[in-house]
Amino acid sequence: MAEIFVTSLSSGSPTASPIEIVERKGLGHPDTLCDALAEALSLALCRYYLEHFGLILHHNVDKALLWGGTTEPAFKGGRVTAPMEIFLAGRATREFRGAKVPVESLVEETCRQWLNQNLHALDAERQVKLHTMIRPGSRELVELYLRQQARGVALANDTSCGVGYAPLDELEQLVLAVEQHLNSAAVKQAHPETGEDIKVMAVREDDTIHLTIGCAFVDRHIADMDDYMAKKGQLAALVNEVAHRYTAKQLDISINAADGMEPDSLYLTVTGTSAEAGDDGEVGRGNRVNGLITPYRPMNMEAAAGKNPVTHVGKLYTIIAQRAAAALVNEIAEVEEARCYLVSCIGQPVGEPQLVDVQVRLADAARLAAVKAEIQAIMRAHLQRAASIRDELIAGGIKVY
Repeated sequence: MAEIFVTSLSSGSPTASPIEIVERKGLGHPDTLCDALAEALSLALCRYYLEHFGLILHHNVDKALLWGGTTEPAFKGGRVTAPMEIFLAGRATREFRGAKVPVESLVEETCRQWLNQNLHALDAERQVKLHTMIRPGSRELVELYLRQQARGVALANDTSCGVGYAPLDELEQLVLAVEQHLNSAAVKQAHPETGEDIKVMAVREDDTIHLTIGCAFVDRHIADMDDYMAKKGQLAALVNEVAHRYTAKQLDISINAADGMEPDSLYLTVTGTSAEAGDDGEVGRGNRVNGLITPYRPMNMEAAAGKNPVTHVGKLYTIIAQRAAAALVNEIAEVEEARCYLVSCIGQPVGEPQLVDVQVRLADAARLAAVKAEIQAIMRAHLQRAASIRDELIAGGIKVY
């Protein structure tokens, strides 16, 4: 393994800045839908390969595009006039040892099941059209993938980087918590008028947090303009309640800021997502692996969703870096903040990156030499756990959006 560089973190924490921005695209946002469906398909392929062949075969189904439909929303219920269309593209092993892999069936079953389970106002059978655009992988990448079986070592199938940091600060925790609460089963049962397409944009200016929430309301649960405004007020109260669990700062909350005073100028939908008419989506344009968009933090541009969980370092290294950073903060008392950067080399073992850079902020910077060996040991241990990450992903224990 390459040397693990350990240095003091020189740049300041976002919490020390007078300005900070954090965003999360919620479960029903078109970009998040693409991430979720690509990832669900990858995991379905993994399970099929394991069940039928005893090993996970080469695949990367990380290219998905959602083409929004058209609707006519209306108080007490409108209609979908053209379904949204979702294109699942990528590469996958479609035949192995003479046996065909039913990729098209897996796409249909996996995607419709996910949509029905996660979008309460959407009829995934009638209001969504799926397109399977998955071809076999290139010969050299498939050969590289199979070579690991002979060696018993997972080999990186790309030269890529992963980055992670810890801990999440107050604003980051707040943004995650607000969206996850609003999209919880309990809130959807109590407030079925709220769709899953909820975007949270948080801007902190010194000790004031401005929260702009975009929420697609479901038209059949809204009687009229007065009812819409009342339910917007209820949503704002929910946001205020959750946010104040994480901060004592002043909150300025705005719900559906573009609303006008006419029915056709409200964020009213038939299905609970702007994907029905107002927006399109694509894998990799939304949340990073930690579930957030954090321009004041280190991020990479890898689209982790849909990449295979065995050899694709763009996915694995981001998860490893994130977990290693958290472990450094949780296990070493001196470490207040950690950032981890990993770079792979195609064809080399996943557990042996060509570069490992760990940056830490210590309570006492003079203690760096004293904790360096412990930091390196924690980093090595996490790099050796790639196989367990694969198993967690397949079991649904790790979210990458």
